[in-house]
Amino acid sequence: MPNQSKMKVYYNSACPVCKAGIESQMAKENRCEIQWNDVHKNNDLISEVHADLEFVRERLHVIDEKGELQIGFDAFLAIWRNSPSESWKSKLFGLPLVKPLCRVAYNLFAAVLYKWNKSNKHW
Repeated sequence: MPNQSKMKVYYNSACPVCKAGIESQMAKENRCEIQWNDVHKNNDLISEVHADLEFVRERLHVIDEKGELQIGFDAFLAIWRNSPSESWKSKLFGLPLVKPLCRVAYNLFAAVLYKWNKSNKHW
């Protein structure tokens, strides 16, 4: 029997929006095992994704089921792809014309949310 694929999600629980989203995602069934890594509680986890702590705080990072690093909107696509109730999202938002727009929207939202968190001294 082949090994079940695994994913690793790196998120920032100090951000109330991020924390709520991840906690909601944790409650959903997944096609593969997911290891949830909170970089706020353990800053050393960033070494696994070879990124700056502030960048991981700003954008979701995932090592997908193939072992590839996905950042930002692509990280969401990887999570949705492995969630039976949300796989339709990965198909729809992963379409060639839709995906680039979603990436831009995510990056803008992430930047604003990051600044909001910093100004509210969440870390």
